[in-house]
Amino acid sequence: MEKFTVHSGKPVVIDRANIDTDQIIPKQFLKRIERSGYGEFLFYDWRFNSDGTQNGDFVLNEPRFRCASILIAGANFGCGSSREHAPWSLYDYGFRCVIAPSFADIFYNNSLKNGLLPIALSDTLVAELAERNERPDYKLSIDLNDQVVTDDAGFAASFEIDGFRKHCLINGLDDIGLTLQHKDKITEYEAKRGIAARVG
Repeated sequence: MEKFTVHSGKPVVIDRANIDTDQIIPKQFLKRIERSGYGEFLFYDWRFNSDGTQNGDFVLNEPRFRCASILIAGANFGCGSSREHAPWSLYDYGFRCVIAPSFADIFYNNSLKNGLLPIALSDTLVAELAERNERPDYKLSIDLNDQVVTDDAGFAASFEIDGFRKHCLINGLDDIGLTLQHKDKITEYEAKRGIAARVG
């Protein structure tokens, strides 16, 4: 998993509450066995018309937002069915952070396990960021070490994150990476139990 320490990037605003996981990545695209390749299907029903052409009215299809890496959204982001494919698709598209007033618990935890940083800020602060994002070339910076979101025009807001998950993000450790930290002990245990010999 890619390490997350400081990220600066272009935000994009999808001003909708209750964006569920089926809107993030529709169920017909959940057939892949890899974590990659889902970005092209992100928000598919909003990004594309029924004939497969791009929906020019959807914000991600505007040229100035096509390289956005920070998503600003409404409350209860990631609600609906549990699927890791939702953070996978956001990450694969290029997003590194989602800022919203609140998140569905399962989506929030799945995001942290997959390198995507969800940041909960108050409705007022999220609305302020959305307004500031109307400025051309607006950028945000997220410093995970200091747990703060800033811009170059005086905005600064702190956010909360579990200490263990913060450690994992900063060090690029997913569940597999955490396990591999104990590789020597696992190998030693397997050798004592004769597991490697039986498997080999």
